[in-house]
Amino acid sequence: MSKIAVIGAGISGITSAYSLLEAGHDVVVIDRHRYPAMETSFANGGQVSASNAEVWNSTATVLKAMRWIFRPDAPLLLNPSPSWHKYSWIAEFLWNVRNHRQNTIQTVRLAIEARRLLFSIAEREKISFDLKQRGILHICHSKDYFDAGVETSALLAAGGLERRPVTSKEIVAIEPALKGNYYGGFFTPSDASGDIHKFTRKLAVVCAEKGAAFIQDASVEGFSGDQNRFKIFMSKLDRTTSGPSQTTETMDIDVDKIVVCAGVESRRIASMLGDRINVYPVKGYSITVSLNVPLSQQAAPTVSLLDEEAKIVTSRLGPDRFRVAGTAELNGYNRDIRSDRIDPLRAWVRSNFSGIDTSEVVPWAGLRPMMPDMMPVVRAGRQTGVYYNTGHGHLGWTLSAATAAMLLRIIQSDSQA
Repeated sequence: MSKIAVIGAGISGITSAYSLLEAGHDVVVIDRHRYPAMETSFANGGQVSASNAEVWNSTATVLKAMRWIFRPDAPLLLNPSPSWHKYSWIAEFLWNVRNHRQNTIQTVRLAIEARRLLFSIAEREKISFDLKQRGILHICHSKDYFDAGVETSALLAAGGLERRPVTSKEIVAIEPALKGNYYGGFFTPSDASGDIHKFTRKLAVVCAEKGAAFIQDASVEGFSGDQNRFKIFMSKLDRTTSGPSQTTETMDIDVDKIVVCAGVESRRIASMLGDRINVYPVKGYSITVSLNVPLSQQAAPTVSLLDEEAKIVTSRLGPDRFRVAGTAELNGYNRDIRSDRIDPLRAWVRSNFSGIDTSEVVPWAGLRPMMPDMMPVVRAGRQTGVYYNTGHGHLGWTLSAATAAMLLRIIQSDSQA
């Protein structure tokens, strides 16, 4: 079996490492943070959501984005400052509007398989991660959004997913904690939610117990290769001070194969390997509301939600945490947490769950690694022995278990050729 380096210790990297270990490979995981799951896998919306698998490349999304462009609290925000990467990515995004239907159906099928694999891994390895298999409820405040949802449901059904329409009364019956006014919605009983950070960290421990080596606080700086053997050059980072990270030493390792699962860093790393992976960092925000008093715990929902108009998702993470996430921002590699992007999330909680105390809220911002066609990249690179499992966008938690299995099949097929 091969010695394989997995670059990236987020959800796609750790599920890839796990699949490779299960197949008998020798695995080393490299990450630029001190611990696994410290970027996009840290505090996302928590949904394992085949029902949210519709790709964003649609005429309706483009028209909404044009209306929202001057709203600082808009669900989708574009920083208009010039950037070749950003505007070339947008051009490719628009080109892929023509593939909206087929890419959505393909994503739905992948998401359904990924859910099954994810739950199987959790059960087999006895991983607890605040899993709630109570479905996902999409809520619509107006007829326009409900009618658009009917069309989406037809697409999801073509991919094999059951998502049924519900009335305003049924919404409250499914989640009695909701206190707003709703026209109707959609319910997907097979979807779920959970804490991606807990799952990824615990699966990383399982990988270490199965023999995986972890190199943390290491930035990949370059590669050399000859006859299916690679040398990876890295800088070890010192994070013991409050200022910028400093390089303390350089190091290198030899491996047979390389798997790139590096999130928004995948584009940079791929370019060093001779490949073009056009990942763009689409920023998302979340808040984690502490439910410290019984009244807040009673007022918070237990069913995972998606507000179709606000593009906000929620997950109940155990008895005392409520995760609320949303928005998309095209603003380069900026990780700043903006109050004007966090305030709408807090206001949404107050509007729909007036009994929740929002005095203790932890904000977060992360960069989703998105391809312009909204499809994950799972393929071999130009060089023999180089592979990619990246670009999952807002569906990394949802798709990761299936794309890791796809990656393993590709590697095994190449090994047998």
